[in-house]
Amino acid sequence: MLPRKAGTVVHGGRVKLTHLDRVFPESAPAFNVLYLVSSAIPPHAGELVRFAKERGVKFVWNQNGVGFPGWAGAEAEDFNGPMRTLRRQADFVVYQSRFCQESAEQFLGPGPGAGEVLFNPVDLAQFCPAKTSPDLETWRLLAAGTHMEAERVTRAIATLAELRRRGHRAELTVAGEFRWSGAARQVHTAIERAGVAEWVRLRPAYSQAEAVALLQGSHVLLHLKYADPCPTAVIEALACGVPVVGSRSGGLPELLATDGGQLLDVPTSWLVRFYPAVGVVADAVEAIMARWEEASAGARARGERLFGHESWVRRHGEIFHELLRQP
Repeated sequence: MLPRKAGTVVHGGRVKLTHLDRVFPESAPAFNVLYLVSSAIPPHAGELVRFAKERGVKFVWNQNGVGFPGWAGAEAEDFNGPMRTLRRQADFVVYQSRFCQESAEQFLGPGPGAGEVLFNPVDLAQFCPAKTSPDLETWRLLAAGTHMEAERVTRAIATLAELRRRGHRAELTVAGEFRWSGAARQVHTAIERAGVAEWVRLRPAYSQAEAVALLQGSHVLLHLKYADPCPTAVIEALACGVPVVGSRSGGLPELLATDGGQLLDVPTSWLVRFYPAVGVVADAVEAIMARWEEASAGARARGERLFGHESWVRRHGEIFHELLRQP
């Protein structure tokens, strides 16, 4: 369900629903397709699916990541149990990346036979490069999204400190909600210890319109989360011509490849999360900034090639019509 109140910040798994809603608006209680996203499961989803399927409604499940032990720990099954039950009942599964499909098969078991990989979409007209690129005299770094773990923020702060130690004029904006215990204190401590308070800006959760301005005013997105399945923040950055520095894990290799930024090698594990060393992240930023105009153009070209919302919505329409033709 999409929030309808004006000014509401839509984030996470619900963002993609805004694209569907423009062409296939919600129609309750009379509906013939139920579409649920694994990272935004509504209350009483099981009862909703049961109600729908008893009335012949087709159920489409959008699968994001899973609760693997290195991230979810002892609570992994709390995440995976509901997803496993719902995915098995789906008439069709949309996987946000090949990594999402592989991790679902690993931790959720067999699913329905019908499904395909469709990367998360972005409105390429809304998310686009600024008419005037940000001044290259000061490197503007961005860490954006819903921050579920400390390292994607604290390592960005440490990277800023390392770049300034190397003599570069650099600034960092950290945008989005912190969602781990003791986050505010830990982030402020990291900033103070690194001695970069003058060059770090913290801002809370932001709307889609605010995201465009954030990205258009940035040179590089630092996305250091381990095994991120299909981060929308990365796709939006590419659409805005903002190269990304991230780890070679999860779905990022599928999103970035070689023309969307810099992928940094980390070990592969379901049990432990790994992060690239701060010096290696700083090296990647330097490499991008040395050829920023070319890197920016490559990022935008990749965004146009893979993530346009119109083709994503069109394919969903084909899937819906195919399902509704079935008995």
